[in-house]
This record gives sequence, C-alpha cells and structure tokens, in this order.
Amino acid sequence: EDPTEIMGINDRIQLAEAERLMRRRKNEELMLSGVTILDPETTRIDSDVKIAPDTIIYPFTIIEGDTEIGEDCRIGPFTTIVDCAIGKDTVVRNSVILESRIGSHCKVGPFAHIRPGTVLKDYVKVGDFVEIKKSKIGEGSKVPHLSYVGDAEIEENVNIGAGTITCNYDGEKKWKTFIDEGAFIGSNTSLVAPVKIGKRAFVAAGSTITRDVPGEALAIARKKQENIEGWVRKKKKKDDD
Repeated sequence: EDPTEIMGINDRIQLAEAERLMRRRKNEELMLSGVTILDPETTRIDSDVKIAPDTIIYPFTIIEGDTEIGEDCRIGPFTTIVDCAIGKDTVVRNSVILESRIGSHCKVGPFAHIRPGTVLKDYVKVGDFVEIKKSKIGEGSKVPHLSYVGDAEIEENVNIGAGTITCNYDGEKKWKTFIDEGAFIGSNTSLVAPVKIGKRAFVAAGSTITRDVPGEALAIARKKQENIEGWVRKKKKKDDD
C-alpha cells in the first residue's frame, strides 16, 4: 500500500528523503494523538519521543533520544531537547536542554542552556542566558538571568540574582555549592565552592563568598565604597598639563 516502505537508500540525497518521510510519520502520529505542531516541515522529532496531548511544539524545534514531555507544555521555537523528561504545563523557549529532568509548571529560557545531570523541580524558573550544569534546583526557586550554576544543590524558594556564578572548578577538581531554602543571593555574586549558604540567609550584591554563611545571616564580601571628591576635575587638569 505504501511504496516508500521498500525505497532504497543509495546516497545522501535518498537518505535525506527517507529521513523526511520518517519525520512526517512521527509528526502526524503525534498530531493525531492531540499534540499541536505548528510547522511540521521545520520540526524534527525522533521516533522514540513521547509527547502528551495538548502540548504545542513551535517551529524549528528538535526533540531527540529518550525524551518524554507532559501535557499542556509549550516547546520552542528554536529549541533542542535530548534525552530529557519534562513535566506538564512547562514552557521552554529558544533553549537547549540535554540529559536532564524538568518538573511541572517550570519556565525555561529564552536562551538557557541546561546541561546533563540537571534536575529542576516544579515551579522553577530558569531565565535568559542562564547555564545550569549537573545541579538540582528546588521547587519554586528562580535563576532569572545571566547566571552560571554548576555542581550545585539549591533548595526551595531560593532567588539567584542576575550575574551570579558558582565558582565550582579550582583548576583540578569540581566542588559543590549548597544553598538552603529561602536564601536570597544578590546580583553579581561569586560563590567560591565548596561553600554553604544557610536557610533564609542574604548575600549582598557584588560579594565574593568564600566561607559558609549561617542561616538568616547577611553576608557582605566587598570593599566599602569610597568617593574621592573632585577626582575628575583634577585628572582633567593633570592631562591638560
């Protein structure tokens, strides 16, 4: 009934045609089961991928390997997902997710990079230009933008300020960062692992943290601001001279 079942593959042109036919079959199978694929021609989904009904796949999305996506998700555009489990009602925009587990009701992207070994619990937000590597992010925690979190364990309801990084590599070994529930990490903070931030602790913006912070403490690790009056005028006079 279907002559493509016995088509030959003798060169890369025929290989590409066979792949196109397989992609079309998979996309049609998913759409008949209740998945919305907005542009099947630009969407590549492997045959082993499982996607629950009422999920929307946007154009230029690639989903590969042993991946399972729950219902009511919105995936893409320009997103790559490989060997992942994603819960229900999760949004992934313009991002790359590899060998990780994403919970339900999460928001990822745009332009996030979730590297292998990462676990995001439910209601987690990972925002734009954030990289997460081999870390656990607890329920309700947020890493909104411009941060790197590697080899870390972050508990529930933690806020990671913009520009925060975990300094997990000392040139020889990788070290862990632990942040307890309810902690607040100010913007542009460097957490030099191994280090622990206690429950509901605050870290002031611009700090470089090298020692553990007790629970409910405020950690400040930066030089006190100093204003030199008239410095610009003196500098200009010196340059003119």
